[in-house]
Amino acid sequence: MNAEELWKLSGLEGDYEAWKFGEACDELSDLVKRGIKTATSSSYLNYLAKEEKVPQAGDHSVILNSNDEAVCIIETIRVDILPFKDVDAAFAYLEGENDRSLEDWRRVHQAFFTKELKRIHREFDEDIPVVCEVFCLIETAPDKK
Repeated sequence: MNAEELWKLSGLEGDYEAWKFGEACDELSDLVKRGIKTATSSSYLNYLAKEEKVPQAGDHSVILNSNDEAVCIIETIRVDILPFKDVDAAFAYLEGENDRSLEDWRRVHQAFFTKELKRIHREFDEDIPVVCEVFCLIETAPDKK
């Protein structure tokens, strides 16, 4: 099922974006579908460099797997932009990854942001602004038969 098919099936109206998580997109989209992952973070500097719109409360997204198949639909309920060093344990837990601890979140995301920032000729430091997006699961794609 593709993004447009899932969107139509959901009965939702309006605009949506279809996207997949940058790394481990199958694992992360599955965590979202299972209701474990209810947040995600990204580098604000990447949004600026690519001149992309930062997510906002009320936005809808169709989450895709590595085959560009629709996995689920989420609705953004809150977005905060704060320095990496100020991301807290509660947010790390909502991201739903690994052991869900702040220490693990920092380790994994520092490595991820370092790679991402290198692509736009920037360097990681603890003050980089991070887009912290909290969302809720709206719809899941039917299981394949």
